[in-house]
Amino acid sequence: MPDSFRLSILAADKAFYNGESLSLVIPTTEGSYGVMAHHMNMIAAIVPGILKATLWDGKERSEVRLAVTEGIVKVENNSVLVLVDSLERPEEIELVRAERELQAAKAALQKKSSVLEHSLAAAKLARALNRIRAKEFIDKQQL
Repeated sequence: MPDSFRLSILAADKAFYNGESLSLVIPTTEGSYGVMAHHMNMIAAIVPGILKATLWDGKERSEVRLAVTEGIVKVENNSVLVLVDSLERPEEIELVRAERELQAAKAALQKKSSVLEHSLAAAKLARALNRIRAKEFIDKQQL
Protein backbone atom coordinates (compact mmCIF):
# COMPACT_ATOMS: atom_id res chain seq x y z
CA MET A 1 0.00 0.00 0.00
CA PRO A 2 1.45 3.40 -0.96
CA ASP A 3 1.97 6.19 1.54
CA SER A 4 -1.11 8.39 1.69
CA PHE A 5 -2.46 11.35 3.62
CA ARG A 6 -5.91 12.51 4.65
CA LEU A 7 -7.34 15.10 2.24
CA SER A 8 -10.43 17.27 2.65
CA ILE A 9 -11.45 19.58 -0.20
CA LEU A 10 -14.23 22.01 0.67
CA ALA A 11 -15.84 24.87 -1.23
CA ALA A 12 -18.01 27.54 0.36
CA ASP A 13 -21.15 25.82 -0.93
CA LYS A 14 -20.21 22.12 -0.87
CA ALA A 15 -17.87 19.45 0.39
CA PHE A 16 -16.09 17.87 -2.58
CA TYR A 17 -13.84 15.17 -1.11
CA ASN A 18 -12.87 13.69 2.22
CA GLY A 19 -10.59 10.66 2.08
CA GLU A 20 -7.10 9.41 1.31
CA SER A 21 -4.79 10.93 -1.28
CA LEU A 22 -1.35 10.08 -2.67
CA SER A 23 -0.47 13.54 -4.00
CA LEU A 24 -1.84 17.05 -4.38
CA VAL A 25 -0.74 20.00 -6.52
CA ILE A 26 -2.29 23.35 -5.68
CA PRO A 27 -1.97 26.80 -7.25
CA THR A 28 -0.55 29.20 -4.66
CA THR A 29 0.74 32.75 -4.59
CA GLU A 30 4.24 31.26 -4.89
CA GLY A 31 3.39 29.02 -7.88
CA SER A 32 2.23 25.40 -8.03
CA TYR A 33 2.91 23.61 -4.78
CA GLY A 34 3.07 19.82 -4.40
CA VAL A 35 2.12 17.85 -1.29
CA MET A 36 2.80 14.19 -0.58
CA ALA A 37 2.47 11.97 2.48
CA HIS A 38 4.27 13.19 5.62
CA HIS A 39 4.72 16.68 4.19
CA MET A 40 5.92 19.36 6.60
CA ASN A 41 3.26 21.46 8.31
CA MET A 42 2.37 24.63 6.39
CA ILE A 43 -0.33 27.10 5.45
CA ALA A 44 -0.54 28.80 2.05
CA ALA A 45 -2.91 31.04 0.10
CA ILE A 46 -4.57 29.45 -2.93
CA VAL A 47 -5.04 31.50 -6.10
CA PRO A 48 -7.35 30.72 -9.05
CA GLY A 49 -5.96 27.80 -10.99
CA ILE A 50 -6.11 24.05 -11.44
CA LEU A 51 -5.89 21.75 -8.42
CA LYS A 52 -4.65 18.23 -9.23
CA ALA A 53 -4.99 15.32 -6.82
CA THR A 54 -4.28 11.60 -6.94
CA LEU A 55 -6.91 10.00 -4.74
CA TRP A 56 -6.61 6.58 -3.11
CA ASP A 57 -9.55 4.41 -2.00
CA GLY A 58 -7.35 1.63 -0.61
CA LYS A 59 -7.41 -0.33 -3.87
CA GLU A 60 -7.33 2.09 -6.80
CA ARG A 61 -5.81 5.42 -7.69
CA SER A 62 -7.89 8.06 -9.42
CA GLU A 63 -6.89 11.45 -10.78
CA VAL A 64 -9.00 14.55 -10.29
CA ARG A 65 -8.54 18.05 -11.67
CA LEU A 66 -10.56 20.99 -10.43
CA ALA A 67 -10.80 24.64 -11.37
CA VAL A 68 -10.52 26.43 -8.02
CA THR A 69 -10.78 30.03 -6.91
CA GLU A 70 -9.13 31.79 -3.96
CA GLY A 71 -8.73 29.96 -0.72
CA ILE A 72 -6.31 28.48 1.76
CA VAL A 73 -4.55 25.16 2.27
CA LYS A 74 -3.40 23.83 5.63
CA VAL A 75 -1.06 20.84 5.92
CA GLU A 76 -0.71 19.43 9.43
CA ASN A 77 0.16 15.98 10.80
CA ASN A 78 -0.28 14.12 7.48
CA SER A 79 -3.66 15.76 6.93
CA VAL A 80 -4.47 18.41 4.30
CA LEU A 81 -7.41 20.80 4.37
CA VAL A 82 -8.23 22.76 1.20
CA LEU A 83 -10.80 25.56 1.59
CA VAL A 84 -11.77 27.50 -1.54
CA ASP A 85 -14.53 29.90 -2.47
CA SER A 86 -15.63 27.70 -5.37
CA LEU A 87 -14.54 24.68 -7.38
CA GLU A 88 -15.67 22.99 -10.58
CA ARG A 89 -14.73 19.93 -12.50
CA PRO A 90 -13.58 21.06 -15.97
CA GLU A 91 -16.17 18.83 -17.64
CA GLU A 92 -18.90 20.82 -15.83
CA ILE A 93 -17.71 24.12 -17.33
CA GLU A 94 -19.62 25.52 -20.29
CA LEU A 95 -16.96 27.20 -22.42
CA VAL A 96 -19.38 29.59 -24.18
CA ARG A 97 -20.77 30.78 -20.85
CA ALA A 98 -17.27 31.24 -19.41
CA GLU A 99 -16.25 33.30 -22.44
CA ARG A 100 -19.36 35.51 -22.04
CA GLU A 101 -18.47 36.02 -18.37
CA LEU A 102 -14.92 36.94 -19.40
CA GLN A 103 -16.15 39.59 -21.83
CA ALA A 104 -18.58 41.01 -19.25
CA ALA A 105 -15.81 41.21 -16.65
CA LYS A 106 -13.48 42.96 -19.11
CA ALA A 107 -16.20 45.51 -19.90
CA ALA A 108 -16.85 46.11 -16.20
CA LEU A 109 -13.14 46.75 -15.60
CA GLN A 110 -13.07 49.42 -18.30
CA LYS A 111 -15.88 51.40 -16.70
CA LYS A 112 -15.12 54.08 -14.15
CA SER A 113 -16.34 52.58 -10.91
CA SER A 114 -15.69 52.37 -7.20
CA VAL A 115 -12.79 50.41 -5.76
CA LEU A 116 -15.23 47.70 -4.64
CA GLU A 117 -16.81 47.38 -8.10
CA HIS A 118 -13.35 47.26 -9.68
CA SER A 119 -12.26 44.52 -7.24
CA LEU A 120 -15.39 42.48 -7.94
CA ALA A 121 -14.88 42.80 -11.70
CA ALA A 122 -11.24 41.74 -11.34
CA ALA A 123 -12.29 38.67 -9.33
CA LYS A 124 -14.89 37.76 -11.96
CA LEU A 125 -12.26 38.16 -14.67
CA ALA A 126 -9.85 35.85 -12.83
CA ARG A 127 -12.56 33.23 -12.30
CA ALA A 128 -13.64 33.32 -15.95
CA LEU A 129 -10.04 32.98 -17.18
CA ASN A 130 -9.45 30.11 -14.77
CA ARG A 131 -12.59 28.31 -15.94
CA ILE A 132 -11.57 28.69 -19.60
CA ARG A 133 -8.01 27.45 -18.90
CA ALA A 134 -9.30 24.45 -16.94
CA LYS A 135 -11.78 23.50 -19.67
CA GLU A 136 -9.18 23.86 -22.43
CA PHE A 137 -6.64 21.83 -20.41
CA ILE A 138 -9.03 18.91 -20.00
CA ASP A 139 -10.16 19.09 -23.64
CA LYS A 140 -6.51 18.83 -24.77
CA GLN A 141 -5.98 15.80 -22.50
CA GLN A 142 -8.90 13.98 -24.16
CA LEU A 143 -7.52 14.33 -27.70
